[in-house]
Formats: sequence, structure tokens, C-alpha cells
Amino acid sequence: MNVDWNSVERILLVRLRSIGDTVLSTPTFSALRRFLPQAEIDFLLEDWVAPVLSGLDGLGEVVTTGKTLSSRLSSIRRLRSKRYDVAVNLHGGPTSTFLMRASGAKTRIGYSYYRYAGLHTHLLGSASDFWRTEKTHSAEQQLALVGAFGVPVEDRPDSVLGRDVIAEESISRRIRDHSIDPGRIALVHPGAAFDTKRWASEKFVSLAKELVTRGLVPVFVGSRAEADLVAGIVQQTESEAKGWSDLSLPEVAALARKSRIFIGNDSGIAHIAAAAGTNVAVIFGSSNRHHWRPWTRQPNKLINIELPCQPCPGYACAEFGHPRCIEEVSVEQVVSAIDDLITA
Repeated sequence: MNVDWNSVERILLVRLRSIGDTVLSTPTFSALRRFLPQAEIDFLLEDWVAPVLSGLDGLGEVVTTGKTLSSRLSSIRRLRSKRYDVAVNLHGGPTSTFLMRASGAKTRIGYSYYRYAGLHTHLLGSASDFWRTEKTHSAEQQLALVGAFGVPVEDRPDSVLGRDVIAEESISRRIRDHSIDPGRIALVHPGAAFDTKRWASEKFVSLAKELVTRGLVPVFVGSRAEADLVAGIVQQTESEAKGWSDLSLPEVAALARKSRIFIGNDSGIAHIAAAAGTNVAVIFGSSNRHHWRPWTRQPNKLINIELPCQPCPGYACAEFGHPRCIEEVSVEQVVSAIDDLITA
């Protein structure tokens, strides 16, 4: 059953959770934007991640929600006031499903395997059904939800980011203040959600020294929660490496655009860098590389070792008691990937 897109004026994309999830939902936004150039297309995002879409061309409103009941009720009131014709549930968790239903959208699209799938009006069995392939990327999984109901998605649009003018000016000023040549910046993110995805800090120290010998300036970034990790690595490099753990998400995107290369773990920052058009080298441990690889047409490298237990949920290593998948990735492997990318 297709959607009567000719009558659609307002669309809501629901994508709760993380930075990477949000970035990888933008190909679906782009597909809808070009298909319905006059429609208003809004996002429902968690409040802390919403800035990642700051300045995105063609975006209507970002409706945010927090964790508290009062925040959720406020979000529902705002959603209902918009009178959406279509809501697309790109997440599928219980909260996103209930908020989608509470929006009052007449057409509600999701997957048949979602919890509370009955709250949707249009269901797709799986992304594999749509793409006719066993393995699908997260971006393809989300694109399939609108592709299955009549939106052209076969060219698999890129991820996109907006340009936040204030963030761009802030990063340009910081680079000048530190006397850094933008053409030499190697953006490095040493953090990740789980130990099974986090390359050792001492290896990042060794990597920084290798970057310096190649004429690059390592700029380590992280959230405020990762400030000690970033500072500890920079202190040990005894080089011109910088450590910035006070950047907003739009500032990270602005810095990525000015960087020659990104190196880091599988994380939301890696997806920001890929969407910014930066050459990226991503170190993978427990994650599903096919599902979470950089969604980019720019030169990129996935760095990993092969183990039969991959991928796994990643919360802890159930196979060996310690995450060999990330521990055994060598500095030499990463440096080799970087050399390929800086000469690409």
C-alpha cells in the first residue's frame, strides 16, 4: 500500500538516540526533500543530539525531547500542533513509537519487527526485502522505509550536515589562535561508547607521534566526559598535538570540514567527519562493519582484525573475557591506512 505523497504537506522523521544514528538518518531526509520540495520536513530528536543538524538546508523544525515526563508531554503538544500527514519511525524503540503515535500523524511508517508495530499504518518487513540483499547499512535500513512506499531512493543519497555560521567562525578563530595550518589538521577522536570499540589510549599516543612525522597536527576531540582521556593522550605525546574537549557538535562538524583526515573509533564523531566530506580512517572492534561503516563516497578505510565472533553487541567481550577485536588492531595497521588516505 503506497502513500498518496501528492497530498502530503508535513512530514515528521523520528530518530531518537545517538549522534551517528542522527547523521545516518539524513539520507532519508534528502530523499524526501528532493521528492517533495514544497513539503515541510521536521525531525524529532533527543535534545542533546539536536545541534548536529544545525543549519541543515531545507530542514523545517527540530522538535526535541528529553528524558523526563514533562519534556515528553511538551514534545507531544508541539508535535500534535503541527498536524503531520506522515510520520516515519526511523528508530523503532518504544519511546519513539509512542511519540510517533502521539503526534497524530495520519500515516505512520515503520518496520513490522518493531515493538508495538500495530501503532503504525504502513509496515515494511525488512530492509533486505527492499534492497534484495542480505546485509544492509544503517542508512539503507532507514531509506528503505520511505523507498518501499514510493519515494525514489535507489541512488542511496549521502549523509548531509548543515553549516552553522557561528560554529564555523568559532573554529576558524581557534585555528588562527593556535597558529595551525588547516591543511595539516588530523582530527582524532579516541572515545567510544564501549570498551569493545575503544582503541587503547597508548596506541593513540603512538599514532600522534606518527602523524607529526608526516607533517600533520593531531587535534584530539571528545565530549566533556572524555576530557581526561583527551588531555592524558595529548600530554603524553610531547608534541604539537592539541586536545579540545569543549566543542559543540556544530563546531566538531566545522573542524572536520577543515581537516585533512579523520582517525578514530567507530563513533558518532566518525559519522560527522564522513558526512563533512573528510577522508576517514575508522578503527573497528565489536561493531558490525557492514552496518556502521562510514556512509561516504570520499576515500575511507576500515581498520580491523578478523575474528569469528564479530560482530557482537559490544557491551562486554563474552568470547575471550577481554576485547581482542579492538586490542589487537596495531598502530602499524592504522598508520598504513592513513598513508593511503593522505596520498589519495
